[in-house]
Amino acid sequence: MTSTDQLHTVALVTLGCARNEVDSEELAGRLAADGFQLVDDPESASTVLVNTCGFVESAKKDSVDTLLAAADLKESGVTQAVVAVGCLAERYGAELAESMPEADAVLGFDDYADIGARLRSILAGEQLHPHTPQDRRKLLPISPADREASSVSARKRLESGPMAPLKLASGCDRRCTFCAIPTFRGAFLSRRPSDVIAEAQWLAAEGVRELFLVSENSTSYGKDLGDLRLLETLLPELTSIDGIERVRVSYLQPAETRPGLVKAIATTPGVADYFDLSFQHAAPTVLRRMRRFGDPDAFLGLLASARAYAPALGARSNFIVGFPGETEAEFETLCSFVSEARLDAIGVFGYSDEDGTEAAGFEDKLPEEVVAERVTHLTDLAEELTAQRAVERVGESVRVLVEQVATEDGELVIEGRASCQGPEVDGATYLVGDADALSSIRVGDFVTATVVDTHGVDLLAEPGE
Repeated sequence: MTSTDQLHTVALVTLGCARNEVDSEELAGRLAADGFQLVDDPESASTVLVNTCGFVESAKKDSVDTLLAAADLKESGVTQAVVAVGCLAERYGAELAESMPEADAVLGFDDYADIGARLRSILAGEQLHPHTPQDRRKLLPISPADREASSVSARKRLESGPMAPLKLASGCDRRCTFCAIPTFRGAFLSRRPSDVIAEAQWLAAEGVRELFLVSENSTSYGKDLGDLRLLETLLPELTSIDGIERVRVSYLQPAETRPGLVKAIATTPGVADYFDLSFQHAAPTVLRRMRRFGDPDAFLGLLASARAYAPALGARSNFIVGFPGETEAEFETLCSFVSEARLDAIGVFGYSDEDGTEAAGFEDKLPEEVVAERVTHLTDLAEELTAQRAVERVGESVRVLVEQVATEDGELVIEGRASCQGPEVDGATYLVGDADALSSIRVGDFVTATVVDTHGVDLLAEPGE
């Protein structure tokens, strides 16, 4: 490799959610088209591009730690530059640059279109002025006609697995008092259906068999294009694409999850009967302070309506405990709801102030030790309940997408996911049984199997009808 070639090697390190994964692949596509060589190992790259997450404090810390670790690689003489992009970089801009001199540049979302030119300038020794953060909700195009069509060629897969995220939209129009995402991701902006379908076809040609539809609020898809029911019509179009066997929808707002969408997800052939519902809490008084809507009866009714179509559906949600002013009775309301909801996966987060949010200015903040106690209590309860939910599935027939086949200690380990399990954050399904039958299974196969046992939230299933 010549020194010139070395200066054009880039490694992308992605933190955070599936939406960030899509952003990284779009960055990779632009860089590859601009003559950069993409490498997997940051230690062999002249530039390490860290796609940061800025959602909660723990994610921010992970991003900072990753940037520092990447900066340490410069001691080897191979790595010449470490560049921060992503939500943390967009959210804090110059403030992040000042606090982290180890990073050679902090770039915002507006730099993505010219990312190759930006990296060349950095490698040439130019000091780029970090962007000034602004409220991106004010940048929404007035008319859908103002939107530029996306180019599939601008994306390059960084993972070779049979599942891939596919972005439906970006941004969010909701004003939850605890969340800063709309300020740095912008107002809700749906992608045109033709762009979504074109990218899905490209992913299918790349060997993808399951599409994971992602956005900040999938229930809003199409509202800015004049058709709030656009997702219901898009789903069967995606499942009809050659090579695509399963489509999964993520991040549904309970207050916006209309009956027609429930039916479409639960009954459309090829769509996973899986409901990723962002409840966040169950006590109506806490939800109002969060600037959200609902109560235990409404949420349980929503789950019941979906289970009327698909009794074995998968359901998951996240919850915030210790929100300002949360009483013991409100916390008990949450725990009671979680006990009744029969969720397959539960994420528990302790409240913490986020810069620029309305809740950061609320009074009645709970002591840290109280928040920690409630996190522990609900986490323990969630682990018990989700393990019980997995046990309920023993005897069920599941369709498993195989994502990993490996040999560990001389034994074949086949890992995948059933329709009731979302990628990364939920449990997994492990195929067990006759060794000869298992030996023919490959990554990307869909295998019909019967659940025979469980391990926590994970399922053990034996192939066969």
